Amino acid sequence: MVVSILLLLAGAVLAWLGGSLFVDGSVGLAKWARWPVAVIGVTVAAFGTSSPELMVAIQSAVNGVPQISLGDVLGSNVVNISLLLAFVLSLSGMKVEDAGLRRDWACALVVPLIMAAVLWDGWFSRMDALVLISLFAGWLMMVVRHARRHRARAVAEVMALKRSAMLKTVIQVGSGLALLIGAAQLVVRGGTGMAQALGWSPFVVGAVVVAVATGTPELATTIFSRVRGHHDVGLGNILGSNLFNALFVASVAALIHPFPVKLPELMPSLLFGVVTTLMILPGRGGALGRWRGFVLLALYGCYVAMTLGAAAT
Repeated sequence: MVVSILLLLAGAVLAWLGGSLFVDGSVGLAKWARWPVAVIGVTVAAFGTSSPELMVAIQSAVNGVPQISLGDVLGSNVVNISLLLAFVLSLSGMKVEDAGLRRDWACALVVPLIMAAVLWDGWFSRMDALVLISLFAGWLMMVVRHARRHRARAVAEVMALKRSAMLKTVIQVGSGLALLIGAAQLVVRGGTGMAQALGWSPFVVGAVVVAVATGTPELATTIFSRVRGHHDVGLGNILGSNLFNALFVASVAALIHPFPVKLPELMPSLLFGVVTTLMILPGRGGALGRWRGFVLLALYGCYVAMTLGAAAT
């Protein structure tokens, strides 16, 4: 248990350092590509910080326990909003400006419903996985189209990066991502060790412990983007990560190893996935007040209780 705790602490430190580098590099990349910062957050940053979930999906499927990955994916989508984003919101609130984030919010809201429909028969098949990956590709095309329109309008207002600055940006993104991936691996190992000592099922281990562990990069990225005033990176990172997790990462595990699912275990994650996403719909002027953070934290407590309760029945 002591070793697991030390791994968690070491992972948290690496995630903090990696988050700082990754946010700075992502903003620089947005300027170079002439894309909205929010687009970088919902693509590059989101996919990068979701790479630990992808690694967990591949490893768990190869080891014959893909239920850990499904629990990690569905649990992470709740954790990302009701714990990580909620923590940042409760400190100072947030304001978002990019119109594309409302599109991504709507997609993230529908995803738990799509997952419920796909898994309703109690089996996650390769055909189900292909359907989800196709939906992911469609969403990604919409994001890229939005970015291209913005680039065409914003040529005059974008500062060109010098070659030296571009090299610095690439180094920041690469080193930050490497630290985030390493941090997640440490946290996953520590968190999984603690959960196994408690004797929980693979899905619950994924939903309650591994989900928090793999969410460390999202937390670091969201905090640093908030500190630097890049609100759209933080929220875009959360929304993009949730879409990437549910539509792509979960599908990878099913493609490798199709598996049966227990609907009672899934329902709390799917239900709270919808409820928590509804709670972060930007208000007038794109404002997300501090009170939402406190409500989301309370919802997270309810989610953990319901998940553990459903597994016990």
